Amino acid sequence: MKETATNVLVVGVGGQGAVMATELTSEVALLAGYDVKKGEVHGMSQRGGVIASHVRFGKNITSPIIEKGEADYILAFEAVEALRAVDCLKPDGTIIINDQKIVPPIAHFLKIDYPDKIKEKLENGKRKVLIFNAFEKAVGLGSELLVNTLLLGVLSKQLKLPEKAWKEVLTIQFAKKMLDKNLKTFEAGRAMKF
Repeated sequence: MKETATNVLVVGVGGQGAVMATELTSEVALLAGYDVKKGEVHGMSQRGGVIASHVRFGKNITSPIIEKGEADYILAFEAVEALRAVDCLKPDGTIIINDQKIVPPIAHFLKIDYPDKIKEKLENGKRKVLIFNAFEKAVGLGSELLVNTLLLGVLSKQLKLPEKAWKEVLTIQFAKKMLDKNLKTFEAGRAMKF
């Protein structure tokens, strides 16, 4: 018998906050009363390498791993990582992308071109592709450190998890001096129209 779960794959480059996004999403799902499993693949993440984090929540979850074609949502902190992970997404899934280019040092060294028209490459007529430059928007909201919270705001509108649980987890996570900025940024993410 197959598990009924909501599967969220978070991908990015080390240092962007993908692991933190996984932690926060897991905490929200736990607070909402779900069984939660998570797993991370760090690789060379501390040196700007690829990172992928899995979050699965539902009634009874036995494995943290999201198989190919099973992700309901992909939260991509970097555009090429969205392309790299798209085969994990269900045909009618949703992919949220920070349209920010972070070219790894090895790509410069090997003179590898950064792909263009990423949105067009991801659209298939069934899946929902939500793409915007979260870095620029976060800077406009006060700090590049708000990218994570902005993307989580967008994700929170897609997931069937209570807004109150998200805000409670954010309140626990962020110190008082950063709490107001993070809550406003989270709201800005929730309010975005695509």
